[in-house]
Amino acid sequence: MKQVVFSADDFGLSQGVNEAVEQAHRDGILDQASLMVAAPDAEDAVRRALGQPSLRVGLHLVVIEGQALLPASDIPDLVDENGQFPSDQARLGLRYFFRPEVRRQLAREIRAQFSAFAATGLTLDHANAHKHMHLHPTVGRMMIEIGREFGLRRIRVPAEPPMTLARIGTRAGLGDRALYAWTRLLRHQARAAGMMTNDHCFGLAWSGHMTRVRVRDLLHHLPDGLSELYFHPATERDEVLTRLMPDYEHLAEFSTLLDRTLRDQLRPD
Repeated sequence: MKQVVFSADDFGLSQGVNEAVEQAHRDGILDQASLMVAAPDAEDAVRRALGQPSLRVGLHLVVIEGQALLPASDIPDLVDENGQFPSDQARLGLRYFFRPEVRRQLAREIRAQFSAFAATGLTLDHANAHKHMHLHPTVGRMMIEIGREFGLRRIRVPAEPPMTLARIGTRAGLGDRALYAWTRLLRHQARAAGMMTNDHCFGLAWSGHMTRVRVRDLLHHLPDGLSELYFHPATERDEVLTRLMPDYEHLAEFSTLLDRTLRDQLRPD
């Protein structure tokens, strides 16, 4: 059986993102969204989500390139004086793995983000991490262990099958294949904790460019199992999106999620 869930990341990052999530769920094919609890427009996102109880919402954990929830004085080894996580993924990964004090601060921040989500009154449907940082074994373990205390039962495993991409003309490089193999560790962590996961995930190779034509082609070649397709929709290109994701096609991805005929492709003839 082929099953698909359509997801949106960065819920709460801006008004344009929030509007796109709301409309794409109400009028289109969006099933769920992942909330950044410390983002500038998180409160607006929560208000919109509470108004649409059929929209499943999870935590988009931020431990890289974004705003922390705790004050900088509480987690000085994680963020700068403005409470911002750095963008250097390799350096962060080493610090999260090798420095005990950094790990203790990381655990406090992760717990604070789960606690903030719980305070919204929304049901915690799932969790994943910004820039897929939960693929880091330390972050993944903490997200799962701490998340279970808040009722977490499902996480995203960003496993994008290279063979499927090849069938639709996108060749996966050595790094993509290595990343796909690496996702087995996260899947093992999740299953050992009794967590549910998707079987496949699409949106990595085309991050920010999940256009209607590409998604329509992808749906014709999906492997069996549960596939999560994730997007970064927005109704407008504001200053925040332009600064953080200058080459992303947010409006095109929003348009894709409004196309209800895409879900029709999943129905058996």
